[in-house]
Amino acid sequence: MRELKFLFDNNRAWAQGQKEKDPEVFKRHVKGQSPNYLWIGCSDSRIPANEMLGLEAGEVFVHRNVANVFPHTDTNCLSVLEYGVEYLGIKHIIVCGHYGCGGVAAAMEQSQFGLVDNWLRHIRDVYFQEKKELDLITNKEEKYQRLIELNVLYQTLNVCHTTIVQNAWAKKKELTVHGWVYDISTGLLKDLNCCISSIDQIDEIYCTLHIS
Repeated sequence: MRELKFLFDNNRAWAQGQKEKDPEVFKRHVKGQSPNYLWIGCSDSRIPANEMLGLEAGEVFVHRNVANVFPHTDTNCLSVLEYGVEYLGIKHIIVCGHYGCGGVAAAMEQSQFGLVDNWLRHIRDVYFQEKKELDLITNKEEKYQRLIELNVLYQTLNVCHTTIVQNAWAKKKELTVHGWVYDISTGLLKDLNCCISSIDQIDEIYCTLHIS
């Protein structure tokens, strides 16, 4: 007997429903994708990127990992970014964290959780850099939420510090990087007022080329 038969049943019902709404939908998908958005988010199962944005399949290029981290040495992250910017013509990159993130919570603890600790070190680095601000927050939940926001801001900058994004700006491509947080208790997005669209908005130490 086929395992998970109900998922195949669900899939058939979904595919039929899609065709009833739009008979040409899958024919368009076969021709390729041309999304305007790259979503860099957390792997958390409660966050369906295109659905929460009110967009259809094919409209959002998605990369997800634990706690929406974007290390400058991670070839997986960089490959997704390069493909999106250079080949798909992405115009907006959205780095989105979420309140209630288990990865950020784990990074706040003085405990070991296994292999993931090496990944969460990136968030601990954020805490270290912002320790003065965070240690002034006495309420643990508020400190947790603030670290979630700070992690998004740092990962947004990490995206901007890549040669991929800077080269796109040098070529005068329309490209903006945004930092957002999703509130799983309300289903609403929060704009962290971090919107970067040119090399002039980042510190010169991270600039790998001069744009006149």
